[in-house]
Amino acid sequence: MTGALETFLHEVRESLSMALISLRTNKLRSILTLLGIAVGVFSIIGVMTAMGVLISSIQNGMTFLGANTFQVQRTSPMMTGDINERLKMMNRRRITYEQAVQVKEFASLAKAVGIFCYLESPKVVIAEGGKKTNPSISVSGREIESFLANNWTIDNGRLFSQSELNSGNHVAILGADVVTKLYPKTDPIGQTIKVDGHKYQVIGTVQSRGSVLGGGDESFVLIPLSTFFGIYGKNQEFSFKVQADALAIDDCMEQVRGILRAVRHVPPGEEDDFAIISNDSLITQFSEFTKYLRLGIIIVSSIALLAAGVGIMNIMLVSVTERTREIGIRKAVGARKNHIMTQFILEAILISQLGGIIGIILGILGGNLLAVVMNTTAVIPMDWVLIGFLTCSVVGVVFGVYPAWKAANLDPIESLRYE
Repeated sequence: MTGALETFLHEVRESLSMALISLRTNKLRSILTLLGIAVGVFSIIGVMTAMGVLISSIQNGMTFLGANTFQVQRTSPMMTGDINERLKMMNRRRITYEQAVQVKEFASLAKAVGIFCYLESPKVVIAEGGKKTNPSISVSGREIESFLANNWTIDNGRLFSQSELNSGNHVAILGADVVTKLYPKTDPIGQTIKVDGHKYQVIGTVQSRGSVLGGGDESFVLIPLSTFFGIYGKNQEFSFKVQADALAIDDCMEQVRGILRAVRHVPPGEEDDFAIISNDSLITQFSEFTKYLRLGIIIVSSIALLAAGVGIMNIMLVSVTERTREIGIRKAVGARKNHIMTQFILEAILISQLGGIIGIILGILGGNLLAVVMNTTAVIPMDWVLIGFLTCSVVGVVFGVYPAWKAANLDPIESLRYE
């Protein structure tokens, strides 16, 4: 048994050595063939690495809800492309302040329920001295509980006090993007800003925790909910965030769902006319939306790899023709069919694997250029690297079998006569 294994390994080493000699002998042809495989693998690995970076960045940004927290609002943040579904969702009734208060009162499993509303039209924030932000700042009325439910951390200054909330004081807490724009080198605490003609004293700032794709989701001004009511009224669209214990989060979701269905008079059997959003649900929805995009990319890239495989077969057939006399000599000195087939299949696999390694390295580097641009963590898609190696082996075997079979079945006498 040991002798047979040693013989087999010796034959493989000999075939591999001859395959390497053949590649060195025909350098230009080998390089062009390698490039064909490398381009096919690069297209798959590069795109999948870039997709991994993109998905990772978005998923990290989607954790804005915080741990053990979910948000209830009228519509889902990710709508399908179906126009009827979109219209149906947009035509839902608004969640009123009274409905949100009832949920807050009866949700016994919740640790905190923070009610809030925000203006649909963004605003410009003006600081003392005339410095302005872009017209993309959201103004949101908040309760104190919404900071706990949102897992926000005050970076500088303080929260609203209960007396400020009760009295409707004109105080404000700024998001990180607003601070960067208005007060890059100045302490914002105690400064006065103007929004929609109303002045507010800055009492705090919210610590930055990143944003989706570098977007401005931290471009906000938070004011007490009572202050918001005094300026803009209660006829707004309300949402609320709920925080619960880790072990009770699912039960709390169901409890809140039941309470809201009851206060909104949703008939039994009908679907919810509101959306409950958690970090997990957002990530699941995003993965569903990108599933077909990734499938399409795989199909297109696989076509490129298939074309490279056809190129390998063509090169190997040319190689068989050029080396007909060599094959005849090998057979004349005792080489069997399986020796010839092993040599040519190994040569095809070697070309595929070398091209694959080049494609994988370039694909990872190319895909992670997006990580550099987005200033996010680099990604190495180990699953796709493994798939790339296996695919290259399969391509080498599949497209090397016929040329190897043709070489193995050459008549030795005719081969020796070949010029």
